[in-house]
Amino acid sequence: MPPVIDETRSERTARLLIARLDALAHVTSQLRHVEAERLVELASVATMRAVALEMIRAERADEIWREAHVRHPQLPRVAIKLPERLAA
Repeated sequence: MPPVIDETRSERTARLLIARLDALAHVTSQLRHVEAERLVELASVATMRAVALEMIRAERADEIWREAHVRHPQLPRVAIKLPERLAA
């Protein structure tokens, strides 16, 4: 039974990340570049934490970010390095 709960949590986390990136893409056109870039950096930090806490797989997070940039080319790009898991 726990894998179902973990998968549900992972999918919920994925949906939240997708919604967050879509919302950011819509407001970036109204902000200065530096402000938009900062919001995207914060989203990337939240993504890294979610991966580190094993709430979403790194591969899925990478896929979501790639798809967001395809859907929203105006979304600033920031370098993110997703951890495989939380350091011991």
